[in-house]
Amino acid sequence: MAKNNIPEVDIVVDEEAGVIREVKPQGRLRSKKGHERRVNTAIYITLVVMSVVWLVPFVFLVLQSFRSYATENGGMVNYLLPKVFSLDNYKWLLFDESSHFLRWYGNTLIIAAFVAVLQTIIVLSVSYSLSRLRFKGRKLIMNVVLVLGLFPGFLTMITLYFLLKQLGLTQSGAIPGLILIYVASSGMGYYISKGFFDTIPKSLDESARIDGATRAQVFYKIIMPLAKPIVIYTILMAFMAPWGDYVFASYVAFGSEPNYNVAVGLYRWVNVADYQGYFTRFCAGGVLVAVPITALFMALQKYYVEGVTGGAVKG
Repeated sequence: MAKNNIPEVDIVVDEEAGVIREVKPQGRLRSKKGHERRVNTAIYITLVVMSVVWLVPFVFLVLQSFRSYATENGGMVNYLLPKVFSLDNYKWLLFDESSHFLRWYGNTLIIAAFVAVLQTIIVLSVSYSLSRLRFKGRKLIMNVVLVLGLFPGFLTMITLYFLLKQLGLTQSGAIPGLILIYVASSGMGYYISKGFFDTIPKSLDESARIDGATRAQVFYKIIMPLAKPIVIYTILMAFMAPWGDYVFASYVAFGSEPNYNVAVGLYRWVNVADYQGYFTRFCAGGVLVAVPITALFMALQKYYVEGVTGGAVKG
């Protein structure tokens, strides 16, 4: 059956004549579906361009990491593809004791692992408490933490450095010092986790409490299994922050090479040592640093997205 062709008209009220007139629209109306298609196309093109721009430096880093420092110039060159692909840089990083790369890599892994565990426990505990409990000063605490979070952390770097120095947690004690600093203020990052807990019905807590469960049992046995996305998100965020930190780590471990993290060690190669000799090895180190974070993020991307969107519903 043929569809009924109903002409599109505009309704105009003629107040002087006291009548309603139908007027054919001027020009051709754009199809809604066609408009949406054009908008989506523009969005896709923009995202593709942004992705290419974002990936270009990483592609350059990977390609340069395969340029041998022994047979070619180890510094910056005016060509992108290596003349001969080689694993010399990776062999030097992983098997040459003079590189200290594995030591720095291990330091970073220890710091990131401890921070991920401790910070996740603290953040989730604070978030659950602020989401479920009602106590005097709750709003005040949330407002104060919100205001303090507006100030960048580097404002306190000098003060924290001298405080850690008095406690013997700088240079040779840089690893426990960094763990302490990263974990100390972790409770302030409760916003997204609290928003996620707010989406879980409180009736589950009340039912468990009626059956005799304690607050701790409700949290660990009922809420945590339902909060897997936000747990994964919190672990990822807690792991990534110290993994790539340079600014504060360089202050705390200043002058103590065995206690550098990988970011500080790699930077000193190209800044203090021989830039033209260490550039390709720096690129190889950057690739090795990016591998675990990239693999972890890709494997847990589903839970990461669920945690962000779930925590953004309400806070």
